[in-house]
Amino acid sequence: MGSKKKEKARNLSASCGIDELLIAAIERGDDSMQTGRYLVTYRENAVAEGTKAMKSQGLKVADTRDFAGQAMTVEDVGDADIVNFAECGVALLGGDAAEAHGLTTASTSEGDGAIEAVEPEYFVFADGGDYMRGFLAATQTINRDLGGSDTALLDPDQDVDAEVLGATWGLRACAVPTSPRSGQGIKVAVLDTGGDLRHPDFAGRIIVSQSFVGQPVQDAHGHGTHCIGTACGPKSPPGTTPRYGIGYGTSIYIGKVLTNQGSGSTASVLAGLNWAIANRCQVISMSLGSRSPVQSAYTAAGAAALRVGCLVVAAAGNENRPTGAPANSPTIMAVASVDQNLSKSSFSNHTKIEIAAPGRDVFSSLPMPRRYGTLSGTSMATPHVAGCAALWAQTSASLRGMALWRHLQARARRLPQPANLVGAGLVQAPPPVAITRPPR
Repeated sequence: MGSKKKEKARNLSASCGIDELLIAAIERGDDSMQTGRYLVTYRENAVAEGTKAMKSQGLKVADTRDFAGQAMTVEDVGDADIVNFAECGVALLGGDAAEAHGLTTASTSEGDGAIEAVEPEYFVFADGGDYMRGFLAATQTINRDLGGSDTALLDPDQDVDAEVLGATWGLRACAVPTSPRSGQGIKVAVLDTGGDLRHPDFAGRIIVSQSFVGQPVQDAHGHGTHCIGTACGPKSPPGTTPRYGIGYGTSIYIGKVLTNQGSGSTASVLAGLNWAIANRCQVISMSLGSRSPVQSAYTAAGAAALRVGCLVVAAAGNENRPTGAPANSPTIMAVASVDQNLSKSSFSNHTKIEIAAPGRDVFSSLPMPRRYGTLSGTSMATPHVAGCAALWAQTSASLRGMALWRHLQARARRLPQPANLVGAGLVQAPPPVAITRPPR
């Protein structure tokens, strides 16, 4: 590792990329999974006032509203000390600037009425297992090759035992095949490792994509493509492939907030959330997480989404422990996983859970040339909820934001397990519309 790289890595500016932050964590021997930067949460409707306060301290401020469609990566902000995610009411503060101006969690700007909280930023990983394992894998990859890898890191089951024709067990459990809805007119954002833009099963679909991690949207990991497939895949895949997708009529918004190594940070996730909210995506799906406490930043972002009619659903996590971030925030719907016997999966996190969905042995799309594969995790359960949410959102313009959240819970299939394990129960798709015949 060259001295120039080391020097850059130690400069924890707002514009640092994920690889630089991981290098810095390696160098300081830090396994706390904190990046060294900070998040500033403004009070509701106080972004302008908070920005003025930051500028008064000599901080250089960048804002997502200065970029087309609010599509911005932190690498784009140059020498800015702080970056406002305007839709979310949250900002990213560089570690060096935070230290220099005394703006850390040890001094949370008491007396500044515009700022609600200052808290550490955390690394975030594709929700495929233990977050510490994800951190170690990412840092090992960076150590080997500072430029990253273009090869898929996901290792799906090689033997795909999916139903021939018909539909996957997960879609059947959620009553999707009998639902007359397609999600037409609904925007679904999947914030993950990107998507395979060349996958033939999505040819002709409305797809809007954006990267927030300094890599192309094209998915060289696989996790994002799998989640997109479940939430938005086709009604009739080719040949004997079973139906694996729910919202086949939706518009797909692909936000790459995790790198091809499956790693990101709270800031990359917030950048994707900000973009999805700015685009008024009615459903936002996040199969990712970190082992961090409830963060004010995610809570504010989730609340901002709900206020404008967007629902954020997130994976509870796969460590059989209390739900991780961002799903542990009260304004984000936490999704647990159930197995084919409709019992909580052994790996699925618990405590703060709103709803459950199929997450064990889920068949869906993968980047070409693999095309398909089977994966397990609350990551796989989450897009089942997102897809069903899109179908319900199509049924009525009134089902937006918190109304959609409550409706999903009210229509869930009750399960014989407590709410701290499976929430309101198993998510269900809208049923066929009953035809009322006039009396003879």
